[in-house]
Amino acid sequence: MSKHVLSKSTYMRGVKCQKCLYLNKFGKDHRDEISDNQQFIFDQGTNSGILARELFPGGIDLTPENHYDYSMSIARTQELLAQRAPVIYEAAFLFDGVLCAIDILVLDGRSYKAYEVKGSTSVSDTYIQDASLQYYVITQAGLKLKDISIVHINNQYVRHCALNIQELFTIESIHDQVKELQDNVAGNIRQFKKILTGKSVPEIGIGGHCSAPYVCDFMGHCWSHIPEYSVFNIARLNGEKKFDLYERGILKFEEITEDIQSEYLNARQIMQVQAELGGTTIIEHEPIAEFISELSYPLHFLDFETMMPAIPLYDNERPYQQVLFQYSLHIIQKKGATATHSEFLARPDDGDPRIPFVKQLIRDCGKKGDILTYNMTFEKTRLNELIRDFPEYTNALQSIIDRIKDLMTPFQKYWYYTPAMRGSYSIKKVLPALAPELSYANLEIQEGGTASAVFTAMATGTFLGDVEQTRTALLKYCHMDTLAMVRIFEVLEKL
Repeated sequence: MSKHVLSKSTYMRGVKCQKCLYLNKFGKDHRDEISDNQQFIFDQGTNSGILARELFPGGIDLTPENHYDYSMSIARTQELLAQRAPVIYEAAFLFDGVLCAIDILVLDGRSYKAYEVKGSTSVSDTYIQDASLQYYVITQAGLKLKDISIVHINNQYVRHCALNIQELFTIESIHDQVKELQDNVAGNIRQFKKILTGKSVPEIGIGGHCSAPYVCDFMGHCWSHIPEYSVFNIARLNGEKKFDLYERGILKFEEITEDIQSEYLNARQIMQVQAELGGTTIIEHEPIAEFISELSYPLHFLDFETMMPAIPLYDNERPYQQVLFQYSLHIIQKKGATATHSEFLARPDDGDPRIPFVKQLIRDCGKKGDILTYNMTFEKTRLNELIRDFPEYTNALQSIIDRIKDLMTPFQKYWYYTPAMRGSYSIKKVLPALAPELSYANLEIQEGGTASAVFTAMATGTFLGDVEQTRTALLKYCHMDTLAMVRIFEVLEKL
């Protein structure tokens, strides 16, 4: 049996960018390293695919032992089709050098229906393109399909006791959309094969396709000529305008003339550019002083960590709901006092972390004093979700919500801006600008995405690391978030 030239994944690379397709075959050394957060997203999709098999139980699994060799799966698929097997998982097909494997194939009367499982909550254009190739290969290989559908997560589902697979997933036929794209698929296959037999990298410049519908894993290579700090870092500048400046040969801030500033940028973006060019720090003392003076002691500096499992783990939980499992809280009792610290980190073996989280949070926050968060929309939204799911705590949680104020405000409104912030008011940029003695760099866990992925692995029983060591790392990371807020507040107070 001949080796395949294209697979579903490589075909989709070609749809996204033909340069990406070429580099995937001939330039693997240029590929970016997959982050822990990206790997977690991939794993979520894989887990959803396995669970969705329960919609059509009793199937024969043809997943190959070696994902570089599908020959046995392809041959076995044909044998099972000849035997009219009722359900096949990972049925594999090869046509004209193109390989595909469909998640679930189900016999319905005299014909088969194909189902592709996705871990998202809706059907995207990318999924339709993906399924169009599968339909093309399967039907050209000789199997007529009665229908082809996307199985995706139902984000309206709420778990109650045992997981209800029928309610968790939604099945959406895309047969008509897929059939309309068959000629397009055939043309793409011809073009992509031609690319892969070429002797040079396709000349395709950078653009919006590099990050949409997902970030390309060769972006670091293709963007290597872009300075670390460039027009692409101008805060909230429309992507189209960024690439327009790039096409005009304008990359560095030094190249952004006053005419360009007035043509492309708003007042705050001009402020960012001019602060960078002049090396100047902008401080508006009056609104900062007013912000500080209106705060009521004791001051509570609060930060949450959440996980977002695709498959709900607990009662009253929805798919991809942000489930609170950790917080850090620094408290300054009165002006000039040293901050004390409280914290909570759930133990996954104890089940749903939200009730113990709520109970301790209510105790630790007390009944008076302002509660400072960084980007208060996040904390307020999570607390309102707790009220929705556990209404018995409504009064106490609403009291906490009513006391929350946003430490991000002085930076979001540019009352304080320094070039080191590079157009961002995220705490990861503000902290090194205001308190360089503190750093996330030496922490084992350095950002929220990793914290979320690690705890999700613990909660689902898939974590393979040292649990106690990782719990310590989680506590240190969340502690740093609120300690950073204390230091930022102290700098503002001195101003």
